[in-house]
Amino acid sequence: LPPGKGPHLVGCTDVMVGHTQQGLFLRLFYPCLPQAGAAQPLWIPRSEYCGGLADFALGRRWCSALISIAVGSCRVPVSWNGPLKPHSHGYPLVIFSHGLGAFRTLYSSVCTELASWGFVVAALEHRDHSAATTYFCTAEDGREEWIPFQQVPPGQKEFYFRNKQVHQRAEECVRALRLFTDIASGKSVPNLLCQDLDLSMLKDNIDLTKVVVMGHSFGGVTAVLALVKEPRFRCAVALDAWMFPLENVLYPEVPKPVLFINTEKFQTPEGVAKMKRLSSRNSQTKIITVLGTVHESQTDFAFLPGKLISLIFGARGTLNPHKALTITIQAVLAFLQRHLNLEEEFHQWDDLLEGVGDSVVP
Repeated sequence: LPPGKGPHLVGCTDVMVGHTQQGLFLRLFYPCLPQAGAAQPLWIPRSEYCGGLADFALGRRWCSALISIAVGSCRVPVSWNGPLKPHSHGYPLVIFSHGLGAFRTLYSSVCTELASWGFVVAALEHRDHSAATTYFCTAEDGREEWIPFQQVPPGQKEFYFRNKQVHQRAEECVRALRLFTDIASGKSVPNLLCQDLDLSMLKDNIDLTKVVVMGHSFGGVTAVLALVKEPRFRCAVALDAWMFPLENVLYPEVPKPVLFINTEKFQTPEGVAKMKRLSSRNSQTKIITVLGTVHESQTDFAFLPGKLISLIFGARGTLNPHKALTITIQAVLAFLQRHLNLEEEFHQWDDLLEGVGDSVVP
């Protein structure tokens, strides 16, 4: 996986709060100080996630050993529990929502890149049965209770099943913002995972006036819905949003600008028409497509070589994945500069927001 190209080194830790399904589980990426001999975390954090991926992608749990052999040793180029780099004005906060059948670590390239440019990024692991698998720790004995991926039940319409999930996911994004509000106000928030990192370090280092919600696919439409539910989100970034689960009556309710970054091969006319409904209501909503990309181009799978990976996780785009990531991040930074009033020079990439540039179209 690629290291961040921004001016900051990146640290990373896992956070779990609450002893029920209504708690939160996330991976935190943040600018950090250099640390000698810093460990790098595994990309697939535990073997159970290989089983979840095998179930979701192939419908064959026995393939989890193959996935483990193929990618089990892959590490994320960040400093595990590295010391936070203090920021006198606080870093902007990004709440990130994963796609269907994914989990908190599968967008490490995007999250690392954003953190390297000066953002704190909280990558959620949703508990609505849309993650490949996830878990929580019970209060009685700290026992792990696993939440498997769930297909649409037979006889149930997919829209109603997914619509219920997208509302739960958006609520989790809102709860994540409340969690950081509690931390910023000085409340003690115990991390059940007992990392070496005290969450109180974030108290004076997050700017809660500059908060954005972002996601990929199912997470992209989750980000759009979160804008409706929580006025403190200033804007949303939707990577190849799967617009299907959102009810039509909500489109007039989306009050803030959205940046849609689509891949060439995934979107349907219906999905793009729904995005255009939002852009017709808000001139600051932008829709661009990155040419030569497929749906998986916006995930970490784009960087994993080998025919086995392609077989398991889908086709590859023709655009170099490093270039695709650069275009995506530069467009996101230009958009956030505009709507979070940042003091950076990210407006140098404003043309991308109009679909002007190599491998980009409106």
